[in-house]
Amino acid sequence: MTFTVAIVGRPNVGKSTLFNRLAGRRLAIVHDMPGVTRDRREAPATLLGMDFRVIDTAGFEDANDGSIEARMRRQTDTAVAEADVVLMLIDSRAGVTPLDSYFADYLRKQKTPVILVANKCEGKAGTPGMYESYSLGLGEPVPFSAEHGEGLAELFDALMPFAKAAGALDDEEDEDDEFEEPALGDDEEIETEDRPERPLQLVIVGRPNVGKSTLVNRLLGEDRMLTGPEAGLTRDAISVEWEHNGRRVRLVDTAGLRKRANIDDPVEKLSASNTLEAIRMAEVVVLVMEAGAVLDKQDLTIARMVVEEGRSLVLAINKWDVVDKPQESLQRLSDRLETSMPMARGLPTVTISALTGRGVDKMLDAVLAVHKTWNKRISTSRLNRWLEDVLAHHPPPAMPGGRRLKIRYMTQTKARPPTFIIFASKPEELPESYSRYLVNGLREAFDLPGVPIRLYVRGGRNPYANKKN
Repeated sequence: MTFTVAIVGRPNVGKSTLFNRLAGRRLAIVHDMPGVTRDRREAPATLLGMDFRVIDTAGFEDANDGSIEARMRRQTDTAVAEADVVLMLIDSRAGVTPLDSYFADYLRKQKTPVILVANKCEGKAGTPGMYESYSLGLGEPVPFSAEHGEGLAELFDALMPFAKAAGALDDEEDEDDEFEEPALGDDEEIETEDRPERPLQLVIVGRPNVGKSTLVNRLLGEDRMLTGPEAGLTRDAISVEWEHNGRRVRLVDTAGLRKRANIDDPVEKLSASNTLEAIRMAEVVVLVMEAGAVLDKQDLTIARMVVEEGRSLVLAINKWDVVDKPQESLQRLSDRLETSMPMARGLPTVTISALTGRGVDKMLDAVLAVHKTWNKRISTSRLNRWLEDVLAHHPPPAMPGGRRLKIRYMTQTKARPPTFIIFASKPEELPESYSRYLVNGLREAFDLPGVPIRLYVRGGRNPYANKKN
């Protein structure tokens, strides 16, 4: 059992710093600029052995129109309603502001209990503000320093009643779910290494304002992410647990990626860094593109980045319901992929409308299919039978002096992505063109479309030649 803690407060009081402190790692972007956090972000947290779920929120803004601030405020209101307890942060060095008083009045009217946290209490500068916070009518404040980790014991004591009510003080440790690759015998084959009990890591990426957050909201069936006509609304990489047809999915919405040369804003640089980190941790990446600008230079840069990281990739062409010439757009995409990304032939491409939901189910089918391929393993015996046939019909070119390079053996060392090693007499002499030929042959012979394939050449004798069966 666990309980949920929402962190709220006016802008720039240290909410994201506290969130990162409780989560145990830097998940939320922290910057001196007010209003960096816009969407609400959730993560599992631990405080001195107490496990719970923590929600980081945008700063409280007194806005109720259609502005970005008003949309951010609605996200925070939702977090307050969903939480078991709210931590209201104030900046004790700045003292109690009129905005603090306004939102303290608001929180007192809600059903969710509130714990007042006087942040930035390190040293003596925050003491007057801490005493002043009694005037908010939220009870005794917890003196705290999110940046330095002071006051953790006091916060633990304040959360203790809610942990006991939820039964969250359990000493049992979670089982280690680290993935270990199985050992394969010569005739043993495991089609996939997928573990359905683990959530599939699905990351949505693309240029700014192509509809990534709208797609995430469509998948979740709720207005979970901040959306609007303004470009660059999403700043953090926001992770949400979700389930599709019984399969657990960790869905990650990311900030739009622009060309590096065009990024001057330090917060946007941090957002881009978060997006790149999300790609590195992904299993499947959905690259969302606009139908009117299919696979332009920046889209191509992102796609190459995903493939180079070894992630499986699905191309989603959004806003397809407003395309005038669909066949021309698809042909242009196909031609561009053939010339610019031959290393990932067969990439699944789906046309969708995130706004209406058209094609979204097909996109999810493509995600599951490419994930299965990405996890695929091929037995050593099948690989070497295939290699013998390839060498008989198309041997490697002759080396200088007329001698033939000998390829002795091949094995798959891992999946995720499929990775192979061949042992050759002179590995440095094997032409790159022949390696590409082998990769294309592997892709066709063993049904590996649309996933990156890694092939390494090593020297020496067959390491398994003298092994007994």
